[in-house]
Amino acid sequence: MTATTLEKAAIGGKAATVEFRGLRREFGSTVALDGLDLTVRPGEFLALLGPSGCGKTTALRMLAGFEHPDAGAVLVDGEDITRVPAHRRDAGMVFQSYSLFPHLNAVDNVAFGLRMRKVRTAERRARAAELLELVGLADKGERFPHQLSGGQQQRIALARALALRPRVLLLDEPLSALDAKVRLTLREEIRRLQQELGITTLFVTHDQEEALSVADRVAVMRAGRLEQCAEPAELYGRPATAFVAEFVGTMSRIPGVLRGDGVEVLGQRLPVDGDAPDASDVDVLVRPEAVRVTADETGDARVIATAFLGAVVRLTVRLTDGTEVKADVPAHEAAGIGAGTAVGVSLPARPVLVAARTTR
Repeated sequence: MTATTLEKAAIGGKAATVEFRGLRREFGSTVALDGLDLTVRPGEFLALLGPSGCGKTTALRMLAGFEHPDAGAVLVDGEDITRVPAHRRDAGMVFQSYSLFPHLNAVDNVAFGLRMRKVRTAERRARAAELLELVGLADKGERFPHQLSGGQQQRIALARALALRPRVLLLDEPLSALDAKVRLTLREEIRRLQQELGITTLFVTHDQEEALSVADRVAVMRAGRLEQCAEPAELYGRPATAFVAEFVGTMSRIPGVLRGDGVEVLGQRLPVDGDAPDASDVDVLVRPEAVRVTADETGDARVIATAFLGAVVRLTVRLTDGTEVKADVPAHEAAGIGAGTAVGVSLPARPVLVAARTTR
């Protein structure tokens, strides 16, 4: 793409700061948002991540102006826009379902918002052509939605959202209807465009891999509340709560006992990372890559399943109490460790996250 194209297609003006302050929204007896406080930095790509019903889409729709809070406020660059109509919010939105007009070709779909704003025909068609080039579809302008693949349709929807030069770009699970290969390609394309244009972007997804791979920060939500907002590496490596630890990535629970300021687990005594529950019996939360497994004829644990993942082999190990633990072992070290192998299991000598013990 040429510098001229980028210059013409650029959003213009500084990227916006977005703030959610104490947002609360109820639908009958269901609390969708329960006092959400969150700030999105200028030019940041922030992912809202969480299970269905956690409130992430409700928060996005409030920023778009499609929903209004029962309490709290939405601010953009310090301006309270909570009651500003959606068409005056200067936000572009891309939906999961594309929402293209079937009777309009790609150029006219991209230019639709400009047409509603009474922009002259020549100007809006030129603007649409520039954006189609930006998303790699310069030669598809005369095609109708039914003549385009799902990935191409979503690119058209993205170009349409950018046509009005919004200060904020909102993406509501835009990749979930696509197959895996197209989803991977398009998420990389969206990230590239976002970085080039410098636009503040909120991306709603329930796919943790998607969120961790593209976002500057990830906000994990649960039952209408924010559990943690952090950069992907921190979120994965230092989860603030047991929910975040188990929702983001794979996590095993191993029974342990709190004694003083440490926890006894697998015959070891380890320091505790963060707060501990008010009980002596706890679960120690560990990632597969942190579990050490060695073949040991005298070991009490046994491998019950293996899965080849390329560079590593994921072992499922059953401990003597029936607990199953996931462990990632380098593929070159996993030779001879198959199902039924007796093994020893240990953890590295570093702080571990603990949580209230679950009923087994």
